[in-house]
Amino acid sequence: MNFIARLSCLALLVTCASVPALAQVTASDNDIPAKFDAPTQDFDYVKRVEMIPMRDGVKLYTVIVIPKAAKNVPMVLTRTCYNAAGRAQRANSPKMLDTLPLSDDIFVGEGWIRIYQDVRGKYGSEGNYFMTPPPVGPLNSTGTDDTTDAYDTIDWLVKNVPESNGRVAMIGSSYEGFTVVMALIHPHPALKVTAPESPMVDGWMGDDWFHYGAFRLPSLDYILEQEKVRGGGSSIARTDLDDYTWWLKGGSGGDIARAAGLQQMGFWRDLDAHPAYDAYWQGQALDKIMAATPLTVPILWEQGLWDQEDMWGAIHSYQAVEPKDTANDKNFLVMGPWCHSQINRDRWSLGPFLWNGNTTLQFRRDMVLPFFKQYLVDGAPKANIAPVAIYNTGENHWDKFQSWPPVCEQGCATKSKALYLSAGRGLSFDAPSTTNTSDSAKYDEYVSDPSKPVPYRPRPVNTADGDAWRTWLVTDQRFVDGRPDVLTYMTEPLTSAVRVSGPPVVHLYASTSGTDSDWAVKLIDVYPGQYSAQAALGGYEQPIATDIFRGRYRTSFEKPEPLTANQPLLFQFGLPTVNHVFLPGHRIMVQVQSTLFPLYDRNPQTYVPNIFDAKPSDYQKATQRIWRVGDTASFVSLPVVQ
Repeated sequence: MNFIARLSCLALLVTCASVPALAQVTASDNDIPAKFDAPTQDFDYVKRVEMIPMRDGVKLYTVIVIPKAAKNVPMVLTRTCYNAAGRAQRANSPKMLDTLPLSDDIFVGEGWIRIYQDVRGKYGSEGNYFMTPPPVGPLNSTGTDDTTDAYDTIDWLVKNVPESNGRVAMIGSSYEGFTVVMALIHPHPALKVTAPESPMVDGWMGDDWFHYGAFRLPSLDYILEQEKVRGGGSSIARTDLDDYTWWLKGGSGGDIARAAGLQQMGFWRDLDAHPAYDAYWQGQALDKIMAATPLTVPILWEQGLWDQEDMWGAIHSYQAVEPKDTANDKNFLVMGPWCHSQINRDRWSLGPFLWNGNTTLQFRRDMVLPFFKQYLVDGAPKANIAPVAIYNTGENHWDKFQSWPPVCEQGCATKSKALYLSAGRGLSFDAPSTTNTSDSAKYDEYVSDPSKPVPYRPRPVNTADGDAWRTWLVTDQRFVDGRPDVLTYMTEPLTSAVRVSGPPVVHLYASTSGTDSDWAVKLIDVYPGQYSAQAALGGYEQPIATDIFRGRYRTSFEKPEPLTANQPLLFQFGLPTVNHVFLPGHRIMVQVQSTLFPLYDRNPQTYVPNIFDAKPSDYQKATQRIWRVGDTASFVSLPVVQ
């Protein structure tokens, strides 16, 4: 071996001697530990996960977040179908304030215990899932419901959370609001105060599934998301960015549901079997149930004035309970300038409309917190909040009342005042003249074509666009003003303010050449063409209240019937409650149309027993006439404060 070769071998030996023996991976090795214990010594809270047993043996997944300094403090419970683990984990942080949802800031600041629980059958909880299951009784023979589950949960908590003072509050929005109301039917003695926010109360009359019988097509997505799997499901797959185009191709609501496989979902089968307001819906309408339930637990009902999902529940439940609140100290109502569940976020605006401060923080800090403290904390003062607080969306401030609709002091009162649809597409508080008796002067007409329905918001209607969905109820209506199938009526510029506080009521005399029809009515505030306070609002047509009515239910919500073709008939229905001032220089507008698509399914305008089963040949054009003279004068009854 030459000298160079010997040096190379020596170098190799030195290198090998300096390298440690390589580790050998075996079949039993695993880099992932069987259980990872995260260091939490620097956390300001302790998180417990418990499987709480119910009376039938089913265990519910429950996350209990306890401040480390907690002693003799109340508990705040939310029961959810939206993943308790995720709701209690906004961020992975050692700070309880950052870990919990933003809307929990008031509870964290007080050092209270926060609890989230999956309803039975969802995410970590055992048992079978039913969408907003009805109370135990004729519609529910299981022996359990969200009333019994709330009772059993609270009973366990007061016995097994030693850091608490044994007092519990419940709060939650939307479906979570439904679970709060259900807990009130037979409340546990430790349940001391509640705040149902935008609760799902009556899904047929005006919450998630129908509005006065007109079906809300996005409900099909929600059903799939909720019932496809125990955890979070997915919406229906699309083949078009524009939902208007996609839903239109799909046919009836039933056709779309079946094509998406929803016949496998129990709740869709219930909807399909109960398109009318029969015993199935009446027996689980929580406002009716609350009307028959003793008022023992204080309630702070909350609802957004532009809630695009659950517009019915809070206000109607408040009104159902109010006669029992003889001392005016247990039944409270707050309505803010918000969309659905906007109170869970910090918000100074809705769409282009800017409010007087962070109104959602004002609600949590100035209303919820003192109301809860009064009943949860020894020695806390009585909450200095009004029985009713409703945001004034015209003058941009909170109004406070003793009841709703308001009864004013010092001689003022709310009075129903008819605003008539008049000739030349006008609006007037004066009844129309009856001197002109020619038929053509008695009505305005348009053709409603189911193949070209009026969109409820500007296209493309993209379901994934959450901002557009949350703000559609305040969208500028100039995008449909001028369509031949939309009738627009408007006052002259106002010379004095018109204040309305309460629910406007539609009295629409209408006829159709078909045998069924929908009628959508909007009450709108039209801004001056130039608006110096906020230039972008010049000429803006701001919806104040909007709703739709399915004609077949004109005489009975439970028993639909065909409409008599070409016969003027009265369609009477309430619009969502308002608290608004139409300012001088503004105009009041009313729009009438027959479709709000694809939010609501299309009426075929030919009477069929179940619109979910309508065939393509059933969808027919119809000539719609809105009558406005004599005994058939159409008007909107406004709750005017005088």
